[in-house]
Amino acid sequence: MLIVDSQVHIWAANSLERPWLTGAKAHCEPPLSAQLLLQKMDEAHVSRALLVPPSWDQDRNDLVLKAAHDYPDRFAAMGRFDLYATDAQSQLAHWLEQPGMRGMRLSFTLPAYSKPYQEGQLNHLFSELERLCIPLMALIDYDGTQRMAQVAQDFPQLKIALCHLGLPTGAKDEAAFAHFKRILPLARYPNIMMKASALPAYTREPYPFYFLHPYLKALFETFGPQRIFWGSDLGRLPCTYKEVIELFTQELQWLSQSDLEGIMGKNVCDWLGWSYENPDQA
Repeated sequence: MLIVDSQVHIWAANSLERPWLTGAKAHCEPPLSAQLLLQKMDEAHVSRALLVPPSWDQDRNDLVLKAAHDYPDRFAAMGRFDLYATDAQSQLAHWLEQPGMRGMRLSFTLPAYSKPYQEGQLNHLFSELERLCIPLMALIDYDGTQRMAQVAQDFPQLKIALCHLGLPTGAKDEAAFAHFKRILPLARYPNIMMKASALPAYTREPYPFYFLHPYLKALFETFGPQRIFWGSDLGRLPCTYKEVIELFTQELQWLSQSDLEGIMGKNVCDWLGWSYENPDQA
């Protein structure tokens, strides 16, 4: 089965030449490099991964683009975008011309984006993403769901995938899923996909993470198998790569083989136009 991880961060060490965001802390040590990730992917039989620069790396896309260039059959980039850069408009116009770049990842929970997102000040950005056919992976919290519904309605051709089911970072179990039902009405907008990513980080239970199962069942029943991507967010997981994969492939007995093939890889490749019939031409 084609297994495609819809989110992994890679990064370099904090240094004078490459300083992190002031006060930021990485998910784990040592840094997760492209080479180390390839080793872990091979051990877990993961075919491909979408690489996202972490927030502490100050919106640099060079590492993920280099990895996608060096290993085009294994990696693609979902780059971060600095809305406030002096050349932001030019960057946007040529975004998908960067070799290996497949879309954009924006965190609307970060201070620089949260207020303008909630106040509807980013419509020009969403309009450009829609016009330029740039897929968007968006991190929101549950307070951002109503605004995301409006975005999806106003820009119906904009491809949107919501990361980590909108779960609050750092919360576990009942606290993490207290407002889970607020995400489900977004299923009415066909341009919204859901990334079932990083989920073991939101429970204290060990594998097979029984606490997560009913929420995944509700997600499946609401959005359907064609609108869900599996992902790990490997650097912050409290479990092995194998376990976050087998949560889906072994433990969710209500998923059919065709459901699994879509969720574990084909759906996200189709969404991005990343050919899996002939990876050398991807």
